[in-house]
Amino acid sequence: MKKNAVLFFYVGMLLVFALAAYYIIQHGRLLEAGNKNTNVTVAGTYAAFRDSFINSAGLALPVLLLQIIVIVTAVRIFGWLFSKIGQPAVVGEIVAGVVLGPSVLGACMPDVSQFVFPASSMGNLQFISQVGLILFMFVIGLELDISIIRRQARSAIVISHASIIIPYALGMCLALFMYKAYSPAGISFLSFALFMGIAMSITAFPVLARIIKERNLSKTDLGVMAITCAASDDVTAWCILAALIAIVKADNSVNILFTIGLVAAYIVLMVAVVRPLLKKLGSLYIKREVINRSMMAIVFMVMLLSAYLTELIGVHALFGAFVAGVIMPAEINFRQTIIDKIEDVSLVLLLPLFFVFTGLRTQVGLLNDGDLWITFMWIVLVAVAGKFGGSMVAARVTGQTWKNSLSIGALMNTRGLMELVVLNIGYDLGILSPQVFAMMVLMALITTFMTNPALNLINYLMPEKNR
Repeated sequence: MKKNAVLFFYVGMLLVFALAAYYIIQHGRLLEAGNKNTNVTVAGTYAAFRDSFINSAGLALPVLLLQIIVIVTAVRIFGWLFSKIGQPAVVGEIVAGVVLGPSVLGACMPDVSQFVFPASSMGNLQFISQVGLILFMFVIGLELDISIIRRQARSAIVISHASIIIPYALGMCLALFMYKAYSPAGISFLSFALFMGIAMSITAFPVLARIIKERNLSKTDLGVMAITCAASDDVTAWCILAALIAIVKADNSVNILFTIGLVAAYIVLMVAVVRPLLKKLGSLYIKREVINRSMMAIVFMVMLLSAYLTELIGVHALFGAFVAGVIMPAEINFRQTIIDKIEDVSLVLLLPLFFVFTGLRTQVGLLNDGDLWITFMWIVLVAVAGKFGGSMVAARVTGQTWKNSLSIGALMNTRGLMELVVLNIGYDLGILSPQVFAMMVLMALITTFMTNPALNLINYLMPEKNR
């Protein structure tokens, strides 16, 4: 009986609403008596709807949403395909960015490319991709375990620094031959050479860590040493990059010293003041399974303020996000909880925007003559010789076996996403021309792609002896 009463009430309410709406609309039409545009045709209605639809599709928000849908879909497909051929998914994700750019989609289907990625939308895409990068660098800082570096400090630092110094020197030598022909107008040789050096010195810590995990090397001597070297490499390379950006942005030596002094003061503030405060706050929540919203708000504010400060100082905001991650309380549960809350949004939704934004900047078609391709081959040769060779020699000198030395060289030669971050910074600063940028992106792809095949070849030529 009660159910019937409820049904009767619901149906009655709908009927009353329908009658009332009909009555209001009919009487409202009398108000249109003086309106001359009362004759509405089907064709006119369709044309108005079509124009409204086209106008809506061209607005900033619908364009951005369409771009995100296309980008995330393409990145997931390419990542899955490349994982099936034994490559890290990130290689496929980077390739997806290049495919969606002018090198492939723009060349094959220019109208589609212009519809999905109009020039007017690049600003919005860039800003959102930068937010994704800030979150990603914060996660990288959270995942960095300084205690690992301390446990194998001597050997790891020697190998890590050799894997920076040797390719850095070779990169600066390469700049001697490239500067006159390929550097943008108004860029000093010092800026160009220093940046070519750092671009040759980067190791992709997150990609390397995933390769080690996929190959079940995490608990082996090789895996631990490689992770330690990459972690030390990350810290050192980002500090060098921060100094390099300060040098490039500063007008004179006084400004350079002033900027570097502010960076030093910022690091002291973060380590000596902010880190202890965070540790005290973290201790209040460490015994809880869930970090509440207030604590997450504090974590985000520290990250954003750190990024904001480094951007104001004249160093990239990514450096500030990285440092904020490093100084977070070291308790595993605390860090892992924050990573779990951020990583999916950063890696799945926002970071792919950066891959495609990089791909939209990469114009392989600019490499349209033999000299450019010869230069590109030299870039790849110098990159591999410096990073692979330098890491391998240093590992051997510190007492590693030949097999482990070659394997460390192959792993440290992985560049991946971190290289793209550095290259985009160089492009934004005006240090890299579009041609050099395209060559360096392709170099990053090749050196990352060759890591797993190189490790497989080393294992084939030097199999483990049965005991």
